[in-house]
Amino acid sequence: MAQLHSRDGISTVEPPLSQAVGYVVVVAIGIIVAFVMMLVTKILKKTTGEDNKKTEMFMTANRTVRTGLTASAVISSWLWSTALLGSSFVGYSYGVAGPFWFAAGCSPMIVFFALLGISCKRKIPEAHTSLEVVRIRYGRVAHIVFMVLCLINNIFACANMLLGAAAVITAVSGMHIIASTFLLPVGVTIYTFVGGIKATFLTDYFHTAIILIIACYFSVKAFSTDQVGSIENLFELVQAAAQRHPVAGNQGGTYLTMTSKSAILFAILHTCSNFGLVIMDTSYFIKAFSASPSSVVPGYTIGGIAYFAIPWALGTVMSSVALGLENQPNFPTFPRRMTSSEVSNGLVLPYAAVTIAGKGGAAASLLITFMACTSTLSAQVIAVSSILSFDVYREYFKKSATDRELIRSSHFGVVFFAAFSAGFSTMLHYVGIDLGWTLYMLGVVTCPGIFPMVFTILWRRHSKAAAILSPILGLATGLAVWLGTASHFGGEVSVATTGEVLPCVYGTVASCFSPIFYSIVITFIKPQDYDWAEFKKEKLSLEKLESDLTTAHHRERQSPDDPNTIEDGGTRSASFDAQELKRWGRIAALWSVATFLGHWVIWPLPMYGSHYVFEKKFFVAWVVVAVIWLWGTMLIAIFAPLLDGGIQQIVQVYRGLTGKDIPASAISTEEKQGTKTSPFSPSESSVNDVARGKESGSEAI
Repeated sequence: MAQLHSRDGISTVEPPLSQAVGYVVVVAIGIIVAFVMMLVTKILKKTTGEDNKKTEMFMTANRTVRTGLTASAVISSWLWSTALLGSSFVGYSYGVAGPFWFAAGCSPMIVFFALLGISCKRKIPEAHTSLEVVRIRYGRVAHIVFMVLCLINNIFACANMLLGAAAVITAVSGMHIIASTFLLPVGVTIYTFVGGIKATFLTDYFHTAIILIIACYFSVKAFSTDQVGSIENLFELVQAAAQRHPVAGNQGGTYLTMTSKSAILFAILHTCSNFGLVIMDTSYFIKAFSASPSSVVPGYTIGGIAYFAIPWALGTVMSSVALGLENQPNFPTFPRRMTSSEVSNGLVLPYAAVTIAGKGGAAASLLITFMACTSTLSAQVIAVSSILSFDVYREYFKKSATDRELIRSSHFGVVFFAAFSAGFSTMLHYVGIDLGWTLYMLGVVTCPGIFPMVFTILWRRHSKAAAILSPILGLATGLAVWLGTASHFGGEVSVATTGEVLPCVYGTVASCFSPIFYSIVITFIKPQDYDWAEFKKEKLSLEKLESDLTTAHHRERQSPDDPNTIEDGGTRSASFDAQELKRWGRIAALWSVATFLGHWVIWPLPMYGSHYVFEKKFFVAWVVVAVIWLWGTMLIAIFAPLLDGGIQQIVQVYRGLTGKDIPASAISTEEKQGTKTSPFSPSESSVNDVARGKESGSEAI
């Protein structure tokens, strides 16, 4: 890990909670949540006909998830334990610039993904994973290359989460770090095994609600303690901290400035890394495929912009509390400062929580770390299981795989990856690698496939040779630059030197941008002129999907007089769908550019270039805006899914359980199981019944 501080040593802090509390949270709560989700899955099958024994439901939730739940799931997908712990860690290291750049390195790529998601919806609506897109366009060699890159992305992302979460759980409860590493994925494995992507959406919602409520609690509690009292007093405390230990590379050595050389380097590193983590993470594509077409762009845009407040507000408040109060007797490490090991293991947040809220703060930090880790682990697990079932088993072992066989292979993938990720994280721990090291070096291995994947979806002339060679050459370039600069600046290649900021920045930038050069050169030699219509010739879905997958969400708003409604009153015309999706694509492109310019250029860079040091009033405004934004994010994440169909489905479930209403979708599912008849029978009335059932059922969320 980079030696960001002059301090060193290991933690000798007595855990504020007992081991029993750690095991209760990690094991008992994890299993309780798992069984609740299993019960919910069973109830939804009974009352709405959502059958997780069907592959389309297990992997893509029948592609009908609405905007509210999509936005909540997007927030949750990026709500890693790393975001909670890492934003406080960089705030402690660099000052107010750290949490801001952490947030700015997350939101733009989430919003940009809306463009990729809607492009996939338009060009290949039956896909389940991004790798299917690669295989159809370029063939099996490119498919294997990207499969390896995606799996590397998932493995290191899980290791990053588990290392940070296990270190925090151990620090606050005394639970053995290896026990926490292996037990964290247990509950995730159970509910993902049973419920598939829908269970992931629902648990994402539940976990995100709890995390944001606790984060908002910390944002208030920090200023209600006698030690702080107000934002103005916190400003004075942070100023005093800079006098005691000024920050090298910051304007005037203060924590209260955006002019921070280390922070801007971290911003470049973090932004590139996160583009890799999003674009090469198949779970983002799965959630985009799961959303109804009209929900992809607003869901990802709202989720991305709302997410910005979490690392910004929480990281700013908690790192400022740690800096301002670490010389107080009730700070866990008093009378010394936190060691390099403690900082890079992500202990800034829990130590600050203990300082302002005692054992309650320790329990709260333990709970949100557990929730954040398991929530994002579920997305990673379902992503890897989808790769193993659709891209390995179905493609290379059994082309004619049935629903049952694909679900069985998905179950194997869930269990295998959960166990593998725990074992891999344990190996990293024993060779001295922690949260900080993985946070910095992630981009070196996750970035090579970014632009080749983007070109695959958006550039018709991108050639097969470029798709195969450019990510391989990019990865080799990134690794060479990373290790070479580590040797140059540190004198050797070791865990310590490869975790320094500069080698990771150089390596990540090389991995990210060199494939652009390789792709353009190779494509220029022999360009491809790909016909996007080829995508739709491939049969990917195992079931007949409701009309064209691009129309389901609009049906409820049509009238018989609509010129785009066909005779059976069911769907709009294909030309209208194409125009509608192109319009969403333009909106997504506009929001992508606006979000990047706003979060990365217009807002922070003038403050960096002007060498501005925060005054008291400006700091107060900075914190107030961040906290208000955080509370707004909480309201969006909790209430948007309920208002956008959630209450409707709760009512439907209640009516189904009390026997007042049995949805047509549930009846059709039972009929399929009992009589083997298709829900898409020639009878017009049965078709319309099924459509109505699906509108009130799975489309309700």
